[in-house]
This record gives sequence, structure tokens and C-alpha cells, in this order.
Amino acid sequence: MKNKTVYIPLDIEYEGKNYLKSRGYKIIIGEDVEKKSVLEAIKSCDAILTRSNVMIDKEVIQAGEKLKIISKYGVGINNIDVDFASKQGIYVTITPEANANVVAEHVMALMLILCKKIMIMDHALRSGNFDIRNNLYSEDLEMKTLGILGLGRIGKLVAAKAYYGFGMNVIGFDPYQEKEASFIDIKQSLHDVLVEADIISLHLPLLPSTHHIIGVEEFAKMKESAYLINTSRGGTVDEKALVVALKKKTIAGAGIDVFEKEPPDVQDELFTLDNVIVTPHSAALSKDGSVKMAIHAALQIDQVLSGKEPSWPVQEWDAMNKKILK
Repeated sequence: MKNKTVYIPLDIEYEGKNYLKSRGYKIIIGEDVEKKSVLEAIKSCDAILTRSNVMIDKEVIQAGEKLKIISKYGVGINNIDVDFASKQGIYVTITPEANANVVAEHVMALMLILCKKIMIMDHALRSGNFDIRNNLYSEDLEMKTLGILGLGRIGKLVAAKAYYGFGMNVIGFDPYQEKEASFIDIKQSLHDVLVEADIISLHLPLLPSTHHIIGVEEFAKMKESAYLINTSRGGTVDEKALVVALKKKTIAGAGIDVFEKEPPDVQDELFTLDNVIVTPHSAALSKDGSVKMAIHAALQIDQVLSGKEPSWPVQEWDAMNKKILK
């Protein structure tokens, strides 16, 4: 594609860049993600391939006079003004098939670390406490009840791994999903999941309706032996309420990959607690998954700039009228 330019504010894997270069696109790699730099670079670009830490707001979109597509490396679109992009006739795309399994595996890893007390035992043994084996016992996953909030692609994968791989009972709640796998016991309310589950895993987008969907009242409904795992979006959990619940042992523990503020302040009390496992919003970032995200994001740029519909748009597209439908 001669004379077509793709702006990548934060560098991606070689495979994604090579995909674009092999098709004749010029690539601009950003030097930083400061808004001033983004506004300047996007002026001459036909597409932007962005990560979560670059804000693509109305001002940035307006600056991209030639912009045809905002291709997200990942699935979260909280950093993109999708409504304004739609009004401008600009595609916004995501890469949902690149890392769903990677995130599901991360959830299972956090679940195992918590239930098998791996971090606690590791630290004790490194301190010379071999007798920890007689004082602290792990928990079986088999026959435990996993509650899944949000039964999209990742939620369903977690459910399948838990049910078929570990013999867990699976319950779930998602008001927007009508038909689920037969092995998932669909509950009619969030309350039902909270009171029944031994482990709760969140797989929700961050919307006004899901902001702090897990807070003081919700923790009070959970079992004292329950664990919370969040690999979705930080704002879905009230972190102050989480700290209180962990300190008071209202719940047994938590595995947290996402935070209300990123990067989080490691001086926050959450990071002082020994019944929480934290990872740096890295659930989706396996080597294989990252390569897939880069390629899938690049693929959709090529599709749009070639006059085709992208594989994973977040808007519906009326090809005849060339308008994005809400």
C-alpha cells in the first residue's frame, strides 16, 4: 500500500511490524506516549496500532485527519473514544482471539497458587521453615465451586478448564449471555454467585454498570473461605474494600492482575498483605499471545486500508452507506 502510513506509539513484536512492511506500509514507531508526541505523529497517518497506555481521545482522533482505523493491541478499549471515532467513520478494532486462552491459563495459575498456598510455602521454606508442611495445608480444586462473572470468550474458557481439567463445579452470571455450555449452572443474579462460590473469577468490561461491581456489600456476601480473582479491569473491584476484606479475613485471599490505577502505587496497603497475589496486568502477555495480538492488529489495518471489513471491529459496519452504526 504505497503512501499509507501506520503509527505505532509503543513498539510491538517484530512479526506485526513485518506483516505491515511486507505489504508496503510505512511505519512510524513512537518515541514516547506523551499526548504532545501522539498528536504530532498522528497527523500524517492512515492508521494507528495502539496499546492500552496511549489515550486516543477526541483531540487525538481529530488530529488524525487521514485516520481510517484505530487498531487495538488487546481487547480493552477504555483508552479509546469509540463513540467519537464512530461519528468520524473510523473503525476501532480489537484482537479477541489472540490472547483469550492465555488469560484463561493465567486465571488457573492464580487459582492454583492461592489454593495450594504456593507463595506462602515458598517464602517459609526459603526462611528455613520446612515444618510449614505440617502447619499449613493446601486446598483441593476438585468439587469446589467456581463462580464466573462474565461469560464471554475468556469466561467460557476458564469454565471449561476448571470443569474438565480440575473437576470443579461451575456457576456463572451474565445478563447478556443467553445460551451457555451445559456444564455451567447459570444463576439469575450476582448475589447467587457470591454466596455459593468458593472462587470467583471476574471477566467483565469496565462500564458504568460494572464499576465497583465488587465492593463492601459483595465481599460481605462471599464465603470467608472464598478467593477473588480479577484479570478483567481494575475498576470492576473497589480496591479499598478489597484491602479491608483481606485484612479482616472477610474472604480468604485474592489474585489480582488489574488495578484501578496503572501502574499501581506499590506503597498501597494492598501490596503489604500476604493473602493476595499480584501480577502487573500481564495475564494476556505470553510470548505467543503477544505475537498473535501484534499480527491480528496489523491484519485488520491491512483489511481496512485495502477497502475490506476488519475481522474484529467493536462497531457494526454498513458497507453500503459507509457509516458506523451504534
